Amino acid sequence: MRAGLEEQVQVPVQIQAAMVAHARFCLPEEACGLVAADDEGILRMAYATTNVDRSRVRFTVSPREHYGAIKHAERNGWSITGSFHSHPESPAFPSGRDIAAALDPDWLYFIVGLGNGYPELRGFRIRDFRVAEVALRETP
Repeated sequence: MRAGLEEQVQVPVQIQAAMVAHARFCLPEEACGLVAADDEGILRMAYATTNVDRSRVRFTVSPREHYGAIKHAERNGWSITGSFHSHPESPAFPSGRDIAAALDPDWLYFIVGLGNGYPELRGFRIRDFRVAEVALRETP
């Protein structure tokens, strides 16, 4: 856990691995996806989705795949609680575009940064254009 972070989120190692694998698979473009959690806030699924923008600097989750993720999550008693995307050539920190596009203040926003030569996964809350990092605690 990084010092000074007020919120901590448990992220199962399989979900971390799925986000990183999708980020690598989509290179050189940005990857994107959604995450689901149960009623206790425990992350249960990472949905790898198509970036319909096919861009290195922005993403849009496929609407069809977004709907499919919602339906799958609901069937399992979960809800969509956030998103993830990658920064193929920069660190894992929200860009101005990411901050402007963050419409749900309750969502978790995960970013896989690949710009340092190794994958770095970080999580954030973005409320009223303010970014607060969330500590990620790896769980089995």
